[in-house]
Amino acid sequence: MHSYNQSSSRSREKTKGTALGLVSTQSFPAIVGTADMMLKSAGVHLIGYEKIGGGHCTAVIRGGVADVRLAVEAGEQTAKQFGQFISSLVIPRPYPNLNIVLPITSRLSEIADGSTYNRLSNQAVGLVETIGFPAMVGAADAMLKSADVQLAAYEKIGSGLCTAIIRGSVANVAVAVEAGMYEAERIGELNAVMVIPRPLDELEQTLPVASCWIEERQPVRLPINIKEQVGEAELIELPELNKLPEKVVEEISILPEVERLEMGDW
Repeated sequence: MHSYNQSSSRSREKTKGTALGLVSTQSFPAIVGTADMMLKSAGVHLIGYEKIGGGHCTAVIRGGVADVRLAVEAGEQTAKQFGQFISSLVIPRPYPNLNIVLPITSRLSEIADGSTYNRLSNQAVGLVETIGFPAMVGAADAMLKSADVQLAAYEKIGSGLCTAIIRGSVANVAVAVEAGMYEAERIGELNAVMVIPRPLDELEQTLPVASCWIEERQPVRLPINIKEQVGEAELIELPELNKLPEKVVEEISILPEVERLEMGDW
C-alpha cells in the first residue's frame, strides 16, 4: 500500500502543470487541419487521433495548461471554419490513471526519444475525403495523373468516409487536389479537402502512411522465385554442331546445278 502511494505521488508530480486537450470533428481532413493549427498556435505535443466510427475523429494534444487552452481554442475555431466541429475539452491536470489508459505516455516517450520514421519530409500534404470508396480511388488516380505527387496512404473513418492522402510540392499538391475534387464529384460525393503547405514534423508522424514510404524507399521488384521460374521455362538446349543433319550440306551443294539448269546449261 505504501509503495502504491509513492508511485501515485510520483505520477502526480510528473503530470503537475500539464493538461490534455481534445478537439473532435466529423471529417479526417478537418481533424488534420485542426491539429496542424493547434501545433502552430502553441507549444503543445500532438499525441494522435482517436477514430470511433461514424466519421468522428478526435485530435489529442498535451502540454502546459495555458498552451493547451490556447491550442484548443484555435483548433475549435479552425474546425468551425471547416463546418465539421463536434466538441472540445481541456483537462488541466489529468489523473495518472487517465494517462495510462489513453495512448498518451507511450507517444510522449517516442517524442522525447526521437523515435520516428523517415517519411516524405518537407513536402506539402493534400487530403481529399469522399463518401464511398470508388470515388476516393478515382480521385486518387486523377490526382496522380494531374501533377507530380505521390499517394502516401488512405484512411477510412466510418460512415462511408474515405480520405486519399498525397504528398508533393505545394504547387503540385494544389493542382492535384483540385483535379481530385472534380473526379470525386463526378463519380460519387465529395465530403472535404485539405492542403497543408508546411506540415510540422510532429504532424507528419501522426499521419497514416503506406509501408512502402516508411524508412528507405526501395524500387519495386518482382519476387526472385518468379524470375527464376520464368528463366528456366525459356531455356532451350542447342544441338551439337557435329550432329546436325547431313541433308543441309546436300541442299547447299545442289544449288549450283539448279542454277545451271535454269540458264540452259545442260
